[in-house]
Amino acid sequence: MKVLVTGADGQLGRSLRNLAASKPAMSWIFTDVAELDITDLSAVRQMVAQEQVDVLVNCAAFTNVDAAEDQPELAERLNAQAVENLAVAMKETGGLLVHISTDYVFGAGPLNTPIREDQTPAPSGVYGLTKLHGEEAIQRVGCRHIIIRTAWLYSEYGKNFVKTMLRLTAEKPSLKVVFDQVGTPTYAGDLARVILAFLEAGDTPVSEIYHFTNEGVCSWYDFAQAIARYAGHSACDIQPCHSDEFPSKVHRPAYSVLDKSKIKARLGMQIPYWTDSLQRCLSALMES
Repeated sequence: MKVLVTGADGQLGRSLRNLAASKPAMSWIFTDVAELDITDLSAVRQMVAQEQVDVLVNCAAFTNVDAAEDQPELAERLNAQAVENLAVAMKETGGLLVHISTDYVFGAGPLNTPIREDQTPAPSGVYGLTKLHGEEAIQRVGCRHIIIRTAWLYSEYGKNFVKTMLRLTAEKPSLKVVFDQVGTPTYAGDLARVILAFLEAGDTPVSEIYHFTNEGVCSWYDFAQAIARYAGHSACDIQPCHSDEFPSKVHRPAYSVLDKSKIKARLGMQIPYWTDSLQRCLSALMES
């Protein structure tokens, strides 16, 4: 099986790189924007055909939620039009597209129970809307696909909430973190393992949407408290606050807990609790 990964320098892409060596039965191609411009359909077609790609895992996206409000055309190009290019190329070869989407496709909804895959999307801002357009493009093209919606992604790599909190709680005597936005952190290493599980499950139905995060529920305040506690940053006084104390161009989801019943039933797997995965990530960061 030959697997092409786009956005390979991001959190999820780098996590997949770490696991690729343990899967000798799969041949991997990792690309970044300099190696493959996914907004160029001809370039995508050429890569997919030339490398005889069986599976394309799309980890590339415009993920800066606030910047998307100022650059809606760029966000649409990367999160929707480029995704359509990937779908077209895989449709033409009969390959499988694994695409990563987001809880933000539900961000505007007044939700208070875990969100199922079949619930009607209500995007929050430009980012959520363009990610929904990407999902719709895949379904419209009709290629074989698996769409995985996730939330609150973090890892040892790049910029993310965990690394920001590690820095701030080490530097500042006090800190305010919102407590009125609730969801579930997702360790990119766990999401990478789920993607591999799909690729190894030969009987897995395709053309489906799944939800994946770690288990459990917390607010950003709870998340920050756990990060500081496990890191030993006890000198920083972390206090809860409301979202309106941090004005933003976009309304962030107040409740984005994703129901994972479908993916657990399909893969027959247990999903790690969020604090356990957080501790594994922090251990990896400290070792590096």
